[in-house]
Amino acid sequence: MGLLKGKTALITGASRGIGKAIALLFAREGADIAITNITDDDEFRNAIKEIEACGVKVKGYVSNAAKFDDSQNVINEIVKDFTRIDILVNNAGITRDSLLMRMSEDQWDSVITVNLKSVFNITKAVVPVMLKQKSGSIINMSSVVGVSGNAGQSNYSASKAGIIGFTKSVAKEIGSRNIRCNAIAPGFIITEMTEKLPEDVKAEWINKIPLRRGGTPDDVANTALYLASELSSYVSGQTIHVCGGMLT
Repeated sequence: MGLLKGKTALITGASRGIGKAIALLFAREGADIAITNITDDDEFRNAIKEIEACGVKVKGYVSNAAKFDDSQNVINEIVKDFTRIDILVNNAGITRDSLLMRMSEDQWDSVITVNLKSVFNITKAVVPVMLKQKSGSIINMSSVVGVSGNAGQSNYSASKAGIIGFTKSVAKEIGSRNIRCNAIAPGFIITEMTEKLPEDVKAEWINKIPLRRGGTPDDVANTALYLASELSSYVSGQTIHVCGGMLT
């Protein structure tokens, strides 16, 4: 359909899972793609090749979104290579699950830094580019546990709740410049990470979902496409739950 033809999209942490699905769908819809990853590994290089097969301009950048200077430098490189950034998807994230009474300071700090500070770092670096263009769409990957909380994930839940507050604030700050900022809150999504869970744990999660299935990365990517395109031109400051009705 070419919903993103002529646009350039940056997706962080796009070597696999949800980030990769978003990058591939955006490419199929005509966007040129910049993706980042913290390491230059086979998974990252293979993702670049898959996106290239969609027939758009693609470039991968090794960068640590959790580091402020790295984020500014990579945005400068991307603008040099692509001249503009129309869409930003802040997708990079990690988990370090543990009950609070057993959680180490490092488990807390690493999740907050990678999941939340990276969103600040990259968004702060991209906003001046979008202000100059007088347009842009920022999509931040939150989670249903950022709304509901989850035992054993106080660090992850806090980081994802922080993203929702950040999203609302940024939307209010830059909406007058024709820049939109929204969040997606995925529920139980079948990825490489969740696939490793024991079958009884997966079954327990699925039984809580009204649609009676886990989501797919493509389910999340389709929502990201809506938020990236002009189909959502009057949507900003919102958090869309992609959870099969789990939080209904």
